[in-house]
Amino acid sequence: MSRDIDTVKAMYDCFAKGDLPGILARLAPDVEWEHDWGSSPLPWYVPRRGRDEVTKFFASLADFDFLRFEPFAFLEGDNMVAVPIHLELRVKKSGKVIKDLEMHLWTFGDDGLVKRMRHLTDTRQFAQAAGL
Repeated sequence: MSRDIDTVKAMYDCFAKGDLPGILARLAPDVEWEHDWGSSPLPWYVPRRGRDEVTKFFASLADFDFLRFEPFAFLEGDNMVAVPIHLELRVKKSGKVIKDLEMHLWTFGDDGLVKRMRHLTDTRQFAQAAGL
């Protein structure tokens, strides 16, 4: 297994334990979160830069009850790791459930830290479930 895949797996382990400092430690100080976002921002998918801004992303996840978060493959090439994830969330405000096959795209610098992260997801489903 590669260093980058090991890093991504470690971040998912940290996420499962609620260990935000463990995630942040693996991000470049100027990490680009939701880089190249092309549509209207949703509260969870706002382009951010830097570790302090990334903490706001994780704070926004309090809007959901996680019913399933299952990374099931780790695909690698060109300093990137792509991870498809079976996702099932309940929006606390509406009670509606979102089921999605989401993709996370992690881009690494030569130093082994994440320099970019992008969620690829069904944004329409998120917007509808949240009443946006």
